[in-house]
Amino acid sequence: MYRFLLLLLALVMSVSVSVAAAPEEAALGGLDHVAFPAPHRVASGRLQASDIPALKHAGIRQVIDLSLDSETPGFDEAAAVRAAGIGYHNLPIRGVGDLTRARVVQFDRLLREVGEQPTLVHCASGNRVGAMIALRAALIDGQPTDAALAEGRRWGLKGLEPAVRKQLQAWSNGAIDAPAPPAH
Repeated sequence: MYRFLLLLLALVMSVSVSVAAAPEEAALGGLDHVAFPAPHRVASGRLQASDIPALKHAGIRQVIDLSLDSETPGFDEAAAVRAAGIGYHNLPIRGVGDLTRARVVQFDRLLREVGEQPTLVHCASGNRVGAMIALRAALIDGQPTDAALAEGRRWGLKGLEPAVRKQLQAWSNGAIDAPAPPAH
């Protein structure tokens, strides 16, 4: 009987936890390339002006934008997010050349500053978000390459994975940063 009550209590607790997370996921489910990889964290692709009310409704308190302003010339994301009462931080990652230790440290600082506040981290597709998360997992958290890459994939890492793998390999071999590949 005691085991049954413990099992029932565990079931009720797990249902209440999943129900508590559902409104955020429901409110933000329409974002491009959305993922819910960690408590208080949402990763996504590019934001549109029409997404801002959903962020507010979902309780997002901070936005970390890894894209360049030039990627959305008709939309002042910083102004729109701030006007909604949400904190806004921009760390533009242009591509492989910005996947450096210094940028990872800056990214880590932003994540630490927002703390446990519900935060959306985004770029155009989630790929740069995943890349920075993977690099941070290795550099800051000390995770091995495969675990860091898996964490990055949970956040949106796709096409930048070979470059991230190369960077992690270079770092493990003592290099400061891997050289950026030539532009095509």
